[in-house]
Amino acid sequence: MVEESELKYFVRIINTDLDGTQPVQLALTGIKGIGLHAALIISRRAGVDTHAIAGLLEDEQVAALEEQVLAYAATVPKWMVNRPVDVYTGEKKHLYGSDLALAKEDDINLMKKMRCYRGVRHENGLKVRGQCTKSTGRFGKIVGVSKRKK
Repeated sequence: MVEESELKYFVRIINTDLDGTQPVQLALTGIKGIGLHAALIISRRAGVDTHAIAGLLEDEQVAALEEQVLAYAATVPKWMVNRPVDVYTGEKKHLYGSDLALAKEDDINLMKKMRCYRGVRHENGLKVRGQCTKSTGRFGKIVGVSKRKK
């Protein structure tokens, strides 16, 4: 067993510093694109206890976790990845970190170029997913009730 003094406060997996004081399952959710369910699957496939403290893991266990994170898309069904059909290649992918943010930005720019309904709503800064806009999501001077001058 590793002593408390050997606790690493940062565990680095896929260019992300994870909190070493948290359990493995919660620490893995620090990677953008990995939620609780994906973290549970990754830690079980790596053979690491999900409730173990991430900073107390050995280097081999951290390497196994990183390997399972990279192989996540190949080991789960299509509906469990965050990009089931890639626009350009047509294959299933699971994106992490900055790749996820770039892909989201590219998707929005593609919608804007196509001039589809969602793209136009994004351009105008309006709500995109069918929410009511009569009373919420309003901005500008006309929205509020101004006080009368005395």
